[in-house]
Amino acid sequence: MGDIKSAREIAMEKVQKLGEATDEERLRWKYVPEGEGLAVKYLEEGGNLATELSRYEKNVAGYVTAGMAEILVRNIDLPRDNLAKRNNRKAMDGLKTIKSDKVSVENVYSKLRRIFSHYLEQGEQQRKQAYEALKAELEARIQQALQQQLGTFWQGKIDVEKQPQFQEEWHKIQAQLDSQYITLLNEHKQELLAIP
Repeated sequence: MGDIKSAREIAMEKVQKLGEATDEERLRWKYVPEGEGLAVKYLEEGGNLATELSRYEKNVAGYVTAGMAEILVRNIDLPRDNLAKRNNRKAMDGLKTIKSDKVSVENVYSKLRRIFSHYLEQGEQQRKQAYEALKAELEARIQQALQQQLGTFWQGKIDVEKQPQFQEEWHKIQAQLDSQYITLLNEHKQELLAIP
């Protein structure tokens, strides 16, 4: 019979096969999370990212900036409400502070603003129309079902907006309407991450 190895022995063999971590990997593991933490603190409490960044030596500042950028970009979302609008503004201000190519950042921001504007104007109109269409359709279906069960004498009114089926269908429609915006938004967020 062969040797039976413990899980620890197997794990140690795998670690040895990976080899030693490079200095660059160690720096990334240490400073990217620090940058992420600084960005979270900035988003929650405010502060000055440029000042925070200036505390790091040049050889590690890039890792800190990468961590900051990841969190800030992740916090840019569709302007569904005033809180989302404030978060977008704060995240975008923070990104502009830490990125060195301000012109490229502003070009992407122009694209984002067009998406946000379209979402708030035409998108809102689409959502209202879809909401009313779903409401009318579901009212008609429920009315028909109740008349079949209770006879033609039933003439009550049902508040379909409170029905679980309506809420479920509406969430699906909303997700479908938002998906086109989210796809574009994610493309531009990737562009932002690629900017030095």
